[in-house]
Amino acid sequence: MPPSEIGYLPASAVLDFIHPGARILVPAEAAEPATLLDAIDAAGPTLQDVQIHWMDPFTTRPFQQGAYPGRLTHVNYFLGAGSRDSYHAGHSELVCADFSQIPAILRGQVKPTLAISHCSLPDAEGYVSLGTNADYVASFIGTIPFFLEVNPHVPYTYGAHRLHVSQVAGFCYSEAPLLTVTPPPLSAVDESIAEYVAADIPDRSCLQIGVGRVPNALLGHLADHQDLGLHSEAISDGAMQLIEEGVITGVYKRCHPGKHVATFAVGSPALMSWLNYNPTVELLPVEETNNPAVIAQERRVCAINATSEVNLWGECCSETIEGRYFSAAGGQPDFCLGALWSPEGRSYIVTPSTGRGGKSRIVVRTSPGNVVTTSKNLVDNVVTEWGIARLRGRTVTERAQALIAIAHPDQREQLEREAWEAGILRGSS
Repeated sequence: MPPSEIGYLPASAVLDFIHPGARILVPAEAAEPATLLDAIDAAGPTLQDVQIHWMDPFTTRPFQQGAYPGRLTHVNYFLGAGSRDSYHAGHSELVCADFSQIPAILRGQVKPTLAISHCSLPDAEGYVSLGTNADYVASFIGTIPFFLEVNPHVPYTYGAHRLHVSQVAGFCYSEAPLLTVTPPPLSAVDESIAEYVAADIPDRSCLQIGVGRVPNALLGHLADHQDLGLHSEAISDGAMQLIEEGVITGVYKRCHPGKHVATFAVGSPALMSWLNYNPTVELLPVEETNNPAVIAQERRVCAINATSEVNLWGECCSETIEGRYFSAAGGQPDFCLGALWSPEGRSYIVTPSTGRGGKSRIVVRTSPGNVVTTSKNLVDNVVTEWGIARLRGRTVTERAQALIAIAHPDQREQLEREAWEAGILRGSS
């Protein structure tokens, strides 16, 4: 379908769909429709009780900084670079939820009235793709109005996040550059953790890998593996590289064999180009990708996620740092449970042994103000640059011993002493 047949409107036309009490959905990360958000923000002083529900934003606008209290406000589901400071300044709110739960929460408690997103140019049949994201927004296709920002830079991707132009309430047009992410530099600690995890992953495993330094390092250590699959919440540059090298093939997956499944994509311009009309990639709503029962249908699920603190019980605090909120739960609990249920499945929680100022990330008790993201009963393996602590099915004493053994050597004696004082280590241990 020629783009000229769509009938583009000015971005301000989205305001015709925003009434007092409106609840607007915006997809996470790179999928933000910048022109539409700018138009809504500019109208902030005239709006009444409008909320924008938006997870992990990369950018910041006045409405996120408290410019229009009671008129236009932001509700987070994961703090990102564009919302962390405004949240701590008291200008926005945060809903606590696992990633898989967000669509149900939106349906049951929020009741969205409008979704806005970027999208691709239409294909020959008149369908547009939401490009980099399905996430929670795709779950509302056909149930609420969608106002879309067509951008020729947005990749046309396949999956359950496409709409026919007849389903869309309105379109505007933009050629704004896509928000992309350059993979961060890797440290020796990142590489060491990645080596331990990679060596523990069997061939024909189905991977869930987050975004960040250790996941990127891990993907670089899997080049000798064979016939891996991908069922993840994110697809990134590292996954693209392994797919191109024939390491990730998906041929042994039980669901969507031969397809690389995720709910959003984030990475470099090269990744965006690779995604465009790539028939091997499917982006599905997060309530499918992150549903533990769906994850568990795959054999040998290997889920790799990061944390900032682990206590000797095995509880992982992955969304707060030193008592201050940094992110949210995301999909970590979803995939830890899914891997637990998966035949021959396993999960890995990764962290450097020390943090800022050399403080141990393996602790006897959770630090004040930190919150537990993944409960002890869901945690399978914890990995630092000193090795793997295998926790599943082990006693409290065995767990503590295994975790102390992967703490930094300078911290182990103190951890052991405090564990005895706390009654975690006892008896003949």
